[in-house]
Amino acid sequence: MQNYKREILPEWGLATQMVHGGQTRSQHAETAETIYMTSGYVYHSAEEAEAAFDNSRPRFVYGRFGNPTVSMFEERMALLEGAEAARATASGMAAVFASLACLVKAGDRVVAADALFGSCNYIVQEILPKWGVETEFVDGRDLAQWRKALSKPTKAVLLETPSNPSLRLVDLKAVCDLGHAAGAQVIVDNVFATPLLQRPLEFGADIVVYSATKHIDGQGRCLGGVVLGTAKYINETLQPFIRHTGPSLSPVNAWILLKGLETLELRLQRQCEVAERIAKELQGHPKLAHAHYPTLDNFPQVELARRQMKSGGSMVSLDLKGGKEASFRFLNALKLILISNNLGDSKSLATHPATTTHQRLSPEQKAAQGIMPGLIRLSIGLEDVKDLLADVRQALDAA
Repeated sequence: MQNYKREILPEWGLATQMVHGGQTRSQHAETAETIYMTSGYVYHSAEEAEAAFDNSRPRFVYGRFGNPTVSMFEERMALLEGAEAARATASGMAAVFASLACLVKAGDRVVAADALFGSCNYIVQEILPKWGVETEFVDGRDLAQWRKALSKPTKAVLLETPSNPSLRLVDLKAVCDLGHAAGAQVIVDNVFATPLLQRPLEFGADIVVYSATKHIDGQGRCLGGVVLGTAKYINETLQPFIRHTGPSLSPVNAWILLKGLETLELRLQRQCEVAERIAKELQGHPKLAHAHYPTLDNFPQVELARRQMKSGGSMVSLDLKGGKEASFRFLNALKLILISNNLGDSKSLATHPATTTHQRLSPEQKAAQGIMPGLIRLSIGLEDVKDLLADVRQALDAA
């Protein structure tokens, strides 16, 4: 029997592609994807090895460069995103770093939205300037700031929308147009939305990155990341960087992420419905200054959210009136929801960003990003909505 490549018909929907996309069956014709646990590959002759390394006969040559299980995950993600190609990485931060590092050199310029995940901020604020790369932050909500910053030649733009944890949005179409006019490639961290709620490439983005650790796995089992874009960028710019620096994804993790993709649509639909209901139910609660959720009528950027997202996502941000002390009392009173800095899990999770994920930011930076002392980020899971509401309410009473 020969290896069997699963054909994907163009009329098949995303749900079908997330189950079948990219699968290559071995000679044993297995139902589930195979985990190819190998660091290297063998050749029938010295000539075959030479052809593999000069790329005249492309094939797998070393686990750091590529792996059949990892390739299945990459192909399935490309189908889901509507991208020409993808490369998987060992973590979401490896994906963000690789997507930027392969593009820039000393003398280049990067413009980023100020509302970034803490480690993404560190790359732009601390690492790139050490390499001689000029960096500038703007308020991602303010097109005037984007316009001013991108009035000069720029190599790359980095943003996330919705942002972590304050759920601020960036107008993707407008910023992509401004970035391209400045000569930049626009990189979008789309982890909160996932490809099911927002596809940045359709708004003009060049590169999309994910922490697959979050919704794509969705069950807190493994780390992983992925970078998606044009075949030229992935194969000619990103792949050499990944090949020689080694942020490769484990085949076991790739297999877990493939399994996660099979249920992503079902999980995310439920999580979005519950998250929106919880945010609505908490509006006007006396212990809260705000309950943030992108598709609520009182969300400052609700029209933009409805224009570029299919749903508001699985995150709810609660701003408690009592600051850090009230937030800690809230977290310590939770009985069902777990305290964790992860997100996108089947279990509901809560964290205090100012003292965890964004701790290293200065008070001024936190305030600029809307990370107030009383802000709690809720990642809504798959539990019964009545149980979740009861837990949040009793914790707010304790706060």
